Order: sequence, then structure tokens, then C-alpha cells
Amino acid sequence: MITLYGIRNCDTMKKTRKWLDDQGIEYVFHDYRKDGLDPAQLKTWEQEIGWETLLNRRGMLWRKLPPETRERIDRKLALQLMEDNPGIIKRPLLDLGERRVVGFKEEEYTALHLHRTRPD
Repeated sequence: MITLYGIRNCDTMKKTRKWLDDQGIEYVFHDYRKDGLDPAQLKTWEQEIGWETLLNRRGMLWRKLPPETRERIDRKLALQLMEDNPGIIKRPLLDLGERRVVGFKEEEYTALHLHRTRPD
């Protein structure tokens, strides 16, 4: 089963969910704000993807951080920030079981050859 991680009211998440729905692809939506985030899962993602890719430096939460925090960001601090507030993780994170994909670009999702799991 595919799991889509993110936050419900994010515009990119809305586009991603619409695309998946339009393609008839079944998935489970995991809302960080409602469902939380397991720290062990975050560490696994970081080992696979890297903290630099996971950290959303374009979002409002990043911009609201004090400049000194942004300037001294490193792996340890980034993981702590993501654990404390998962909304700072780049969205969406698509968990395909055997791999994870961060961000949404229609052409990249199309290239994944996800299987339709719902009838039209």
C-alpha cells in the first residue's frame, strides 16, 4: 500500500492527492499534524534520502526560524526540527514501500508507473 505523508491544507499536497485520485491510485494519507511522526521512521527516511532533501527550506516554517538557527543548520539540528514539527518536512513524501519519493512533479510520478488500484 502506498502512503502519502504531508499536511492536509498544503497546496502541493492537494495537487498530489488530486493527481493520485485522477489516476485511480489507491493510497493512505498520513497527516503529520493529525497523525504525528515516528522518530524512528524519520531517521530511516534520512538515511535513505538525506536530511538536506527532507528539510523544506522554502516553506513558512523555515522562514519563521531565527536566522541564527537557519545559519547553523546541520544534520542533528535538522532532524530535531523535523521531529519537533514535521510540517517542516518537504511535501509530499510518497512511500512506495520499497522506496520513497519527495516532492511532486507530475512527470516524475507518471514515470513511477504506479498501478491503478481503483476502478474508474
